[in-house]
Amino acid sequence: MKDQIRIGVIGAGTMGTGIAQVAAQAGHPVVLFDTRPGAVEAALKTLANTMDKLVAKGKFTRADADALLSAIAPAGKLEDLSTCGLVVEAIIEDLAIKKKLFADLEAILGPDPILATNTSSLSITAIAAACKKPERVIGLHFFNPAPVLPLVEVVPGMTTDPGLPTRCVTLMHAWGKAPVICKDTPGFIVNRVARPFYGESIRIYEEGIADMASIDHALKSIGGFRMGPFELMDLIGNDINFAVTRSVWEAFFYDPRYKPSLTQQRQVESGRLGRKSGRGYYQYGDAVVKPVFEVAPETAEAITERVLAMLINEAADALFLQLATKEDLDLAMTKGVNYPKGLLAWADEKGAAHWLGRLETLQEEHGEDRYRPSPLLRRMARSGTRFH
Repeated sequence: MKDQIRIGVIGAGTMGTGIAQVAAQAGHPVVLFDTRPGAVEAALKTLANTMDKLVAKGKFTRADADALLSAIAPAGKLEDLSTCGLVVEAIIEDLAIKKKLFADLEAILGPDPILATNTSSLSITAIAAACKKPERVIGLHFFNPAPVLPLVEVVPGMTTDPGLPTRCVTLMHAWGKAPVICKDTPGFIVNRVARPFYGESIRIYEEGIADMASIDHALKSIGGFRMGPFELMDLIGNDINFAVTRSVWEAFFYDPRYKPSLTQQRQVESGRLGRKSGRGYYQYGDAVVKPVFEVAPETAEAITERVLAMLINEAADALFLQLATKEDLDLAMTKGVNYPKGLLAWADEKGAAHWLGRLETLQEEHGEDRYRPSPLLRRMARSGTRFH
């Protein structure tokens, strides 16, 4: 890919606008399109205001900000993307709508441009099936906010040209991103491996071991996570987090490891969606409730170990199933969700046998397949080998 190819971005929401900003900042001319009347204009106005603030903070010079803004052109119709060498869609997570869009794009573009989807939950292979040249379709999953978070999951589908992932990795490096290559499986890396951070924390609360604030406090103070799981779910939105969990669970044919919780379902049903609704697991606005931490240090340690054991097991199983390399698995979690360490490197600190013991104790106590250890973790515990 040449440095100055024209980039098309479809979807002028937060994610699409962020991707357009990243591409323009890397020196590409960008065309931004949205079917909603006035959406592109509103997005560009918001972006201009954002750049004004960044200039005021000294993050950009006025000249650089103006150059970035002038590099993004609004598109009035889909045909305006006909000269793009790469088109990235960031629209609604609806397979039928995405497939129609990609089929329409093929009628507009020549044979060479690449079609990328920013989907976080849908099959790249299924989207590509709508195309006459499915080998040109690939996943480029950015993380929100795209201009800030460095991770991009590069996801080839079953029919993607074998050389395309490497070309996209090179391009993403040129954009200043941290790309990882992963298989086209539900949740890719981050949304799959991170599920126990939320799910096991909710289970600990449901079992009455500790309250939500204490679980958050334990994982921040002992685990070193920037935010606790309940704080983070409130920030993401409980409706969104629950939808992702349910999507991964269903996509894996109802594997109990990803089973959603009734606690979170009730939060969604009650309208307690988190910060955006003023109330979630915590209350926001004028009546902010100050958390009180009453959990004993040894309980806080057990909470952290239990959640971490589940996270490490998920990362180990992803490696066992060759979802990605061990380096990319660890990079994804540090660059995509700001984990303090890569999970496989974290596992090496106490060794596979330690984490296997934690999981076997949980499985014996609960009698649930939810806690089944990865075959790779068992193998490494027997041999005493390390991930890194």
